[in-house]
Amino acid sequence: MPRTFENARQVLHSVHKSEPVNEKLAFYNIWAETYDQDMSMMDFHSPQGAANSISTHFVGNRAEVDVLDVACGTGRVAVHLMADGFKSFVGIDGSTAMLEKARKLGIYQDLKQCILGVQPLPVEKESFDVVVIAGALSVGHVPVSVIRELCDVCKPGGYVCMTSRDGADNLQYKADLEHEIERMEEERLWTKVAVTLVENWEKATSGTGYISGAAYVYKKI
Repeated sequence: MPRTFENARQVLHSVHKSEPVNEKLAFYNIWAETYDQDMSMMDFHSPQGAANSISTHFVGNRAEVDVLDVACGTGRVAVHLMADGFKSFVGIDGSTAMLEKARKLGIYQDLKQCILGVQPLPVEKESFDVVVIAGALSVGHVPVSVIRELCDVCKPGGYVCMTSRDGADNLQYKADLEHEIERMEEERLWTKVAVTLVENWEKATSGTGYISGAAYVYKKI
């Protein structure tokens, strides 16, 4: 049966619910087959929003830097970044089925399975020029504390890009995220480069219209 917008909206509504990690991973392993189609129907701008923010603010030779794509899913962020001239990617995700989809793109130098917030990131500290996480920083996904690990694995002078969405169910999570981002800036771990607000971030899962979202770019000190 062909996928419909209603199929996509119901799945996206379900994925924002909090549930045990093993159940969440099982959900994503099943969803991997229709994920790209569903997210296109929902007009999901997080991957492109993250890539645009990185490309706008990154200073350096894009062909020579290493990018860590955290919660990479099927590889949507890397596809946009490759189109913008970045060449070297390592992807991390909790879902083996999502990683297999990403592997088929043929653009990642390495892909690693890791349950964010439960297992430490399986890469060396201060080893990446760009670290990006798009779509996973919201309620029901990964804990806010993960952003400290993103900073840890970024090289001094490198860039960390994060995205999060608005929406009634995510307001507290987003407030906690922004509080932690600001706290890390006060601790002199990184400095703000830009925060880009996007009005049409993704189609709403209830009612009509869109919800907004934001992309945060910080430079590690």
